[in-house]
Amino acid sequence: LPNESLVYLGDTARIPYGTRSQETVTKFSLEDARFLLQENVKVIVVACNTASALAFASLVKIIKIPLFEVITPASKKAAAISKAKKVGVIGTRGTIFSGAYEKKIREEDRIVKVFSQACPLLVPLIEENEMDPKLLTIIIRKYLRGIKKKEIDTLILGCTHYLIIKEAIGKFLGKDVSLVNPGQEVALTLKDFLIKKGLNSPGNLRPVRKYYVTDLKKGLNSPGNLRPVRKYYVTDLTDRFVSVGSMFLGGEMDGKIKKVSL
Repeated sequence: LPNESLVYLGDTARIPYGTRSQETVTKFSLEDARFLLQENVKVIVVACNTASALAFASLVKIIKIPLFEVITPASKKAAAISKAKKVGVIGTRGTIFSGAYEKKIREEDRIVKVFSQACPLLVPLIEENEMDPKLLTIIIRKYLRGIKKKEIDTLILGCTHYLIIKEAIGKFLGKDVSLVNPGQEVALTLKDFLIKKGLNSPGNLRPVRKYYVTDLKKGLNSPGNLRPVRKYYVTDLTDRFVSVGSMFLGGEMDGKIKKVSL
């Protein structure tokens, strides 16, 4: 989505979501969504796998603009490309224990066998930037060796953090295992939706990463003469957030970062 920009809200004061109850994750997710609504966005993407798994059903009943979650598009992709009909899923405890991925994958293809594994140490490892190859290999082997023995040919990276260590995961599993990135799949789903609904921003905008607010009252298409603006909102501003955020974006976070209360 090179021509689209979104307001980003990182709930850094209350992460991780993956260890919290469904009630708490739902409460936090509703507060997050209501904050974003104040920015007059045209759609909201629930980019967190845990929030998608535990809170999305409640969100769609309350939030009145289009909502997208990451579970469904990733499940569709995995079910479609798995020739062996064996799919692995890794994620936080909240995501894995919800059974959301298993349910969605089997809705797509009942023949597919799903093997899930919670990986509670991976997020803290990435957050602390502990990228020593030997340590990373040990932790990845600890969690993925069981799934590897099942001879899967597809693995869903069921947490946004895992993209950062995608190469290490791929190296352990081998070249015959396809890795599914839920973020990429939901972006493709969102792109199709925006085009079909005529809500996509025109292609003559200067490409930027992802951060902009569109005013619903003045129309859903961004004017072609505007330069998209990046907006980063966090609930707790720390040096660690800037460091991890830069890893995700592949460069410095040159937009303005603002601490907010929900």
